[in-house]
Formats: sequence, structure tokens, C-alpha cells
Amino acid sequence: QVQLVESGGGLVQAGGSLRLSCAASESITSVNAMGWYRQAPGKQRELVATMTTTGNTNYVDSVKGRFTISRDDAKNEVYLQMNSLKPEDTAVYYCNAQRRILWTVANYWGQGTQVTVTV
Repeated sequence: QVQLVESGGGLVQAGGSLRLSCAASESITSVNAMGWYRQAPGKQRELVATMTTTGNTNYVDSVKGRFTISRDDAKNEVYLQMNSLKPEDTAVYYCNAQRRILWTVANYWGQGTQVTVTV
């Protein structure tokens, strides 16, 4: 069981930046992918960005060019640098770890961190 703890959320004006961090309880090289998801009020949780252990990244179109996912394997941490924030980025952001076990995929989630972007 991978435990994940997010930090770095907060209140920021539109156009500003925030950096989210996710600390894992074990080596993140032991999972297949790490990522960030978000859930706005009344909406479904959506993928924001993911990164595999080989460094392949994937972003939702709405954040491409503004958000960057990165990882520090030595610290077992994953980051999401968010620039040029928009009010529509307001959501609870969740850290995710995926581990393939034979033919199944186990998902682990953090508790979430609130990001609020004001106009």
C-alpha cells in the first residue's frame, strides 16, 4: 500500500503560480506511474498530468504549456508546477500512484489539496 501526502495548495490570483508536492511512503520507482488528478465541485475527477517511471508524460489539453509534472526519485516525491493559473483550474488536486500487479492495476490516492484561483 503506497501512502501519498500532497502539499502546496492554496489561494492564488489568476496568472499566478503554485507548486504542488506529493510525498510517497515508498520508492516511487516501484510503481508504474505517478500523476495528478483534480476534481472541481460538481464535476468528475479528471487526469491532469502523469509521468511513467521511464519519464513519459501526459497532460490534459487544458493545462498543456502551463503545468509541468516532475519527480525526484531520491526523495520519493512528485511535483506539479502550475503557471498561468486560471479560475477554471480551481479544484481539489489529488496525487495518484499506479502499480500493475499481474493483470490488474492498483491505484493509490492522497487526501487531496485545495487549489483556488481568483480573478
